[in-house]
Amino acid sequence: MNSNHLKPLPGTDLEYFDTRAAVDAIQPGAYDTLPYTSRVLAENLVRRCEPACMNDALKQIIERKRELDFPWFPARVVCHDILGQTALVDLAGLRDAIAAQGGDPALVNPVVPTQLVVDHSLAVECGGFDPDAFSKNRAIEDRRNEDRFHFIDWTKKAFQNVDVIPPGNGILHQINLERMSPVIQVENGVAYPDTLVGTDSHTPMVDALGVIAIGVGGLEAESVMLGRASYMRLPDIVGVELTGKPGPGITATDTVLALTEFLRKSKVVSSYLEFYGEGAAALTLGDRATISNMAPEFGATAAMFYIDEQTIKYLRLTGREDETVHLVETYAKQAGLWADSLKNAEYERTLSFDLSSVVRNIAGPSNPHKRVPTSELAARGIAGKVEDEPGLMPDGAVIIAAITSCTNTNNPRNMIAAGLLARNANRAGLLRKPWVKSSLAPGSKAVALYLDEAGLTPELDKLGFGVVAFACTTCNGMSGALDPTIQQEIIERDLYATAVLSGNRNFDGRIHPYASQAFLASPALVVAYAIAGTIRFDIEKDVLGLDAAGREIRLADLWPSDEEVDAVVAASVKPEQFRKVYTPMFARVVDDGARVSPLYDWRPQSTYIRRPPYWEGALAGERLLSGMRPLAVLGDNITTDHLSPSNAILLDSAAGEYLAKMGLPEEDFNSYATHRGDHLTAQRATFANPTLRNEMVKDGLGNVVAGSLARIEPTGEVTRMWEAIEHYMERKQPLIVVAGADYGQGSSRDWAAKGVRLAGVEAIVAEGFERIHRTNLVGMGVLPLEFKPGVNRITLGIDGTETFDVVGERTPRADLTLVIHRKTGEQLAVAVTCRLDTAEEVAIYEAGGVLQRFAQDFLESSAPKAAA
Repeated sequence: MNSNHLKPLPGTDLEYFDTRAAVDAIQPGAYDTLPYTSRVLAENLVRRCEPACMNDALKQIIERKRELDFPWFPARVVCHDILGQTALVDLAGLRDAIAAQGGDPALVNPVVPTQLVVDHSLAVECGGFDPDAFSKNRAIEDRRNEDRFHFIDWTKKAFQNVDVIPPGNGILHQINLERMSPVIQVENGVAYPDTLVGTDSHTPMVDALGVIAIGVGGLEAESVMLGRASYMRLPDIVGVELTGKPGPGITATDTVLALTEFLRKSKVVSSYLEFYGEGAAALTLGDRATISNMAPEFGATAAMFYIDEQTIKYLRLTGREDETVHLVETYAKQAGLWADSLKNAEYERTLSFDLSSVVRNIAGPSNPHKRVPTSELAARGIAGKVEDEPGLMPDGAVIIAAITSCTNTNNPRNMIAAGLLARNANRAGLLRKPWVKSSLAPGSKAVALYLDEAGLTPELDKLGFGVVAFACTTCNGMSGALDPTIQQEIIERDLYATAVLSGNRNFDGRIHPYASQAFLASPALVVAYAIAGTIRFDIEKDVLGLDAAGREIRLADLWPSDEEVDAVVAASVKPEQFRKVYTPMFARVVDDGARVSPLYDWRPQSTYIRRPPYWEGALAGERLLSGMRPLAVLGDNITTDHLSPSNAILLDSAAGEYLAKMGLPEEDFNSYATHRGDHLTAQRATFANPTLRNEMVKDGLGNVVAGSLARIEPTGEVTRMWEAIEHYMERKQPLIVVAGADYGQGSSRDWAAKGVRLAGVEAIVAEGFERIHRTNLVGMGVLPLEFKPGVNRITLGIDGTETFDVVGERTPRADLTLVIHRKTGEQLAVAVTCRLDTAEEVAIYEAGGVLQRFAQDFLESSAPKAAA
């Protein structure tokens, strides 16, 4: 730790690094103009870097330059169980590789504190209308995931610096917000800002607390875990001034959906956003967290709020200790992280958004930025396919209505509003439609306690919104099976069926295989649509039902006033509820002295956990980057759900056939996500999304055919994607993927990169990449290449019959040449940008990936030194 600039922190017995002095020594008065993000990054440099490195990096920050890489050392790593487990499987495999080379495997441990929350494994097999849903769903989760949970339990004992929160306790980001983040860390008597990376794109949720927290891929998280710096250049920091205040009845969900549309249009991809202004100051921390959670839906890396009185109020509300609250306020004011200290902050770009302009919103039928005012949804007309028949489900039926996701269940105002609307609906005698599978899955057990306190749990239960889990569930595609009769009717009548959920993602095919599309809405609107039962319904005007007196009931009759919501929140949400949940959850377990082997005893028949192959076969060989054939030619907005879906595995899929062959009953296939610790299952999910549109596969009229399909070249045979991959693997044929803009948007899913690498893909050439997916590709040793503006697969006439070479020296953001060999014999040379953005990324790529690079460095550093 660099001791320069270390000073006493007034009002405490701690010290802190006086970053203002370090910055102003380089350029007097500069600190006062720095944005919040720059101040936190500067502190990290002052505390962690050698003086020579520190001064150069600080100059970059002060002068707002982006020419040089500088190191960032996050204080901790957080993981959900899917990517966290996958990362730890990789580390267990790394231990095996180290041991095979004569190294000590027990020395391979996370250096940075790593917190893993098991929250992505539960499927809603039993809906919220079953009073025993929670216990039944948990039992199914334990049965299906026994292999995974056995491995995760081993990691707790085998690795140092790993904490595990077991299943059934809540969602990572909400637990992080309500307890795990101290906002200000203390280590060896020194106070400094909490910072973290997380293996989920919604990690920025705690940006609402003034904590820089960004989502990264599992591979980048592994690198940080192992003590390597996360190298970065100064991000584009955009100031977003919030003015006005939300109107009556407008929820945080309405606000964030409007912001998502606005910020996507404002092109903030990869930016760090800083919200400020009178509108931001008036938002509760819960409202701020709903906004920060959806940073990836904006396309942003982070969505920061300053530390202020709202932060302090929230820390007290959630039961943080008095010393913690005092330290946060003292440090923030001393270090210039308090809101009042940032009035002179300067941004290269600012945006302005008027909160009073927000109306009641819904997003859909796909993509979170496709906002529609609820008053306009019916008028926009989602075309019907079949005629409605009395006594049967309507076309456009809402088959899933889920209050789910930390995005909205973190927010007491949202949850209380949903409970009050349910109470009012019950008083009017309204019912959920029988075909709606409804559920309530809060991200924290504290939610259940304050709903109980408010007397609203029975009201939600009565409408079918009983607690089914404290986990991610439907938002993650874990919506469980439908009633067989409902599923059969959808199939036989070819119905257009939908889902309405209070989540953050609604990409086509994500929520359920039989829900053609999905809509994002506030928790209260989810309840309303469960009563309506169809998306082809004017939720603002149409009649939801009749009360006992025959009076027509509309949404306005049910919607609670803001004053009532606030009064119930004030009376029912209490610090002791959070203490009751989190004090035992984070109690230190006394070491019983039991030890386990540093090497995991892999189960040979497991379809969940298998020794990774990254040091074997083709993955250990050289990438030639020549003679590559396209595995797929794709359009814009390809998501990680297209590349590696997370939802239920169907029997007729490549993964389903494999699992059946391995002896698993279909009811226990589980989701693609849960099998990502076994590469033999997970690689069969590559491009397995039924909504994929591979432009190499067309019908007789020249239309692209949807499905997990590929065309094998040079024969032109069309097959399922997995059969094509197997064929090319047997041929040892190097592959390339050609794509449009925004390639890899969505969740921080390392298997979206691992799957293509295992298939033999050596390069991806696209018009643009989503940030996290690009770093994952590099981490797997796949070369990301970017077309120059105005050049794309269409202007080049790429049809998939070509072969490709990549020529040139791979240096950060260098111009390389993509050589296209057409089947006619014509050859075309096209300039592309090498999207290895930093020298560190070049080194990782050349080593073959993150794990290979670490293994090389570890063995070199631990090898006996030759005698002089």
